[in-house]
Amino acid sequence: MEVIAGIHAVEEALRARGRAFEYVAFDRGRKDAKLQNIISMCRENNVPVRMEPRPQLDRLAQAMNHQGVVAVVSEKKYQDLEELLAKKRGKYIFLLALDGIEDPHNLGAILRTADAAGADGVVLPERRAVGVNATVVKVSSGASEHLPITKVTNLSRTVEELKSRNVWTVGLDERGSESYDQIDYNMDCALILGAEGHGLHEQIRKKCDFLVSIPMLGKVSSLNVSVAAGVVMYEIVRQRKARE
Repeated sequence: MEVIAGIHAVEEALRARGRAFEYVAFDRGRKDAKLQNIISMCRENNVPVRMEPRPQLDRLAQAMNHQGVVAVVSEKKYQDLEELLAKKRGKYIFLLALDGIEDPHNLGAILRTADAAGADGVVLPERRAVGVNATVVKVSSGASEHLPITKVTNLSRTVEELKSRNVWTVGLDERGSESYDQIDYNMDCALILGAEGHGLHEQIRKKCDFLVSIPMLGKVSSLNVSVAAGVVMYEIVRQRKARE
């Protein structure tokens, strides 16, 4: 079992109905409307409710800011690539593939933006990368509970599979020869992002159909990966909205 902590994270997990809930624990000292709303959602979904002293919630949340609510739930269910490809929301497929993101705060921020930008799903490698843990759920404000996510054993092979399915692969890399806003994203595409500090692995980089970069006009040479992801994702949104 895992824990989900925080008002928005627990709320969205209840809405998404993607996990089995063992119970949701509430701070018995809080009586505000936000917590009462979650208690009502639990009762509507037949989820057991426990009123606990705050120290017990602190122990369950393992130092996370729980805001008076902690859910004990089953592990995140990952989907397979076929399911992601079958669930496109718009005219064109829009996937993210993350090449070794290790910081759960970065992954959570990326997933929150991906959900907001209407991405169809996210591909994560099984090894040398963070999965959807409690911190990721909290940082994403529960967006991770709504997004279809798959884990793959070999991301390089998955890139090849996407290309064989006519999904264009766009790698974001500071060495990219084209600016990110010069690509026409009105196509089935997967945006591929590299790890913090390292960027894309060379074998992934070589297989991308496009390599794009974000112009840096100041003194630093790169953006945080979650910020860079948001910049490009919303360029994809902008172009597709304009075409509509």
